[in-house]
Amino acid sequence: MAKGSGRTLYDKVWESHTVEELPTGQTQLFIGLHLIHEITTAPAFDMLREKGFDVAFPERTFATIDHIVPTDMRSRPFLDPQAEELTRVLEKNTSQFGIEFFGLDSDRQGIVHVIGPQLGLTQPGMTLACGDSHTSTHAAFGALAFGIGTSQVRDVLATQTLAMDKLQVRRINVNGSLAEGVYAKDVILSIIRRLGVGGGKGFAYEYGGSVVDKMNMEERMTVCNMSIEGGALVGYVNPDATTFDFLQGRAFVPKGKDFENAVAYWKSVASDPDARYDDVVDMEGSEIEPTVTWGINPGQAVGISEKLPSPEKLPDPEGAKRAYDHMGWQPGTPVLGIPINVAFIGSCTNSRLSDLRAAAKIAKGRKVHPEVRALVVPGSTEVKTLAEREGLHQIFIDAGFEWRGAGCSMCLGMNPDKLRGREICASSSNRNFIGRQGSPGGRTILMSPAMVAAAALNGKIADVREYA
Repeated sequence: MAKGSGRTLYDKVWESHTVEELPTGQTQLFIGLHLIHEITTAPAFDMLREKGFDVAFPERTFATIDHIVPTDMRSRPFLDPQAEELTRVLEKNTSQFGIEFFGLDSDRQGIVHVIGPQLGLTQPGMTLACGDSHTSTHAAFGALAFGIGTSQVRDVLATQTLAMDKLQVRRINVNGSLAEGVYAKDVILSIIRRLGVGGGKGFAYEYGGSVVDKMNMEERMTVCNMSIEGGALVGYVNPDATTFDFLQGRAFVPKGKDFENAVAYWKSVASDPDARYDDVVDMEGSEIEPTVTWGINPGQAVGISEKLPSPEKLPDPEGAKRAYDHMGWQPGTPVLGIPINVAFIGSCTNSRLSDLRAAAKIAKGRKVHPEVRALVVPGSTEVKTLAEREGLHQIFIDAGFEWRGAGCSMCLGMNPDKLRGREICASSSNRNFIGRQGSPGGRTILMSPAMVAAAALNGKIADVREYA
């Protein structure tokens, strides 16, 4: 426990958004921004109609389509009748309740956790909710961002509040610096490996230290995105000059004098220098190497120079045995050189412009292995446009990658981009659960976008540092 008398960002934002303490002991928390998509909203709107409720603050809710949208043939109606119906229902609900919707014909369409920051909807000091597990992405800006379920989506639509339990706060310091070829994805995989997939239960994670301080906003979003994979409902970074520079000039960010006033407020919500934490964890950035998962949860990970671990030496031996049964591998096998069939660069974790640049740097002038199916899926229409302006798309196409439209794509099995049979996928996404990528027998290996590109070229897991 870190002693101190000051308050954390979590404390400040929680207190400033508290409506009242409920008889249950929970806090009724005002939600400043509500983001919705096509998957978790339809039943929530139906529940509103059943109760005769309206949307309390439609101007605080924004919608997009991302999970089910095809990334190649995007014309309507979609070939998948269920996808078409979910899209039609979202269009109907947003129109009826006066909610701004970024549909396929909008240049603002994209993955919900990409477009929020991109548009400047996500800002420091706010509370934000979305019916999606990886909503903590937005907390990279110094916000409290909660992934919620369908019934809670209903509650936010109807009242703009949530009933929540207050969490403890764990400070995670990543000190020193990262070596060449080590990325934000390696940092968060290393954190989850150390603390466990359930280690964050009951905690909000505050990420800091010199490594995090040096990260750009897209890197910070990658770290915060996977907080839920470590069991933490919230994972945030304190706002600083990097945050303010990123936000300035974006569509929904205040302008001129109002921006200066906003920055003054944003600075005030950062954790105090003497903030009191319930727990503190220190890690050395120089000890992190390119990291990949080997099992069926993001905590089952190793550095690229390591061998697959013995179950008996792990905290959950039975879970490790289940992972080996599914993956078909043996303990003691070097992770370097494990073959792949599919390479996927995308998802709300790693589909931003800097991610695509890092992967394109590896792919440039090289060719995808002839037995590998490789996809690059930008996180938003804007990211796609910017990448094409830089010529990144041509680098990928020339190398043999498929260049797609914006969407969640192969991160999850809700659209046509899926694994087949027992395929092994090198993926820049966030989950390697059994069946996550659309095939019950499919196998997913999580890694950074640059590592995915290296694996695609080699047809097997490779060390991206060899391309530096």
